[in-house]
Amino acid sequence: MKNKVNLWGTHGATVLGITLVLFMLGLLLCIEYHSYRLTHDAQERITYKVDLSPDVTDSLALALKGRIDQMEYVKHVDYISKAKAAEIFSEDMGEDFVGFIGYNPLYPSLMVNFFANLMPDNSSEVLDKFCAKVGAEPYVTGVVYQENIVNELREVFYKLSWFLIVFVALLLFITIVLINSLIRIAIYGQRETIQTMRMVGADVRFIQRPFLWRSILYGALGGIIANVLMIVTMWVFGNQFELKLIAPEHWMWYGIIACTIILGGILVSYLSTAVTVRRYIAKN
Repeated sequence: MKNKVNLWGTHGATVLGITLVLFMLGLLLCIEYHSYRLTHDAQERITYKVDLSPDVTDSLALALKGRIDQMEYVKHVDYISKAKAAEIFSEDMGEDFVGFIGYNPLYPSLMVNFFANLMPDNSSEVLDKFCAKVGAEPYVTGVVYQENIVNELREVFYKLSWFLIVFVALLLFITIVLINSLIRIAIYGQRETIQTMRMVGADVRFIQRPFLWRSILYGALGGIIANVLMIVTMWVFGNQFELKLIAPEHWMWYGIIACTIILGGILVSYLSTAVTVRRYIAKN
């Protein structure tokens, strides 16, 4: 009875250890996903202003808008006419400045946003190409943007992405080591069973089979529990800070992460068990 209790305790401790390790890995993968999404959203919200000459007609401006919108690296283009620019400026000022000075001194413009995945991380090649192509138009007076801020944001996003990638890789290595150690401890607790099977003439495959199936169960169960804990944590954290972490647009990526956690737990547990049992048999 005592051995049975100890055996179940070993199984429970192994599943618990695998669950906690996979839970931390899953949370970090979710953080990596959301940081990647937020940095891309921030990059795509950077607006580049194309100033037009004051005598340009709406038809010419809209034709240019259509040509810019066809560029592969352009996500969205807005046309701001002189009247619209005056309306926006009046709302910001809180008074009708056009009626006060008697004319509208503002120029029409195009507000351009780029796709983040098509913009370079550490160069201005795409932006230079865009400025050269658009600046060649006769009624374009220039492309205005804060170059220093744009370059600094790109550098920050680039470094943050690589930091998280390296951190995930490091945690993945730690996950493999810890799960391997847990499996080895669990198998060591059943060394007498392995010795008995060897004494009656069982071959390596026959001895490995129950341990391999058990390792698959360990990995699958640990992955499922880790995913449940991860979803609960994301839900609680999202409600606490009013973040839309469980929105439908994230479900596909959460599903990919959940499947990765389960399959990763099964694979690591299976390989660790196969190697550990074979080594233990070879030594005895």
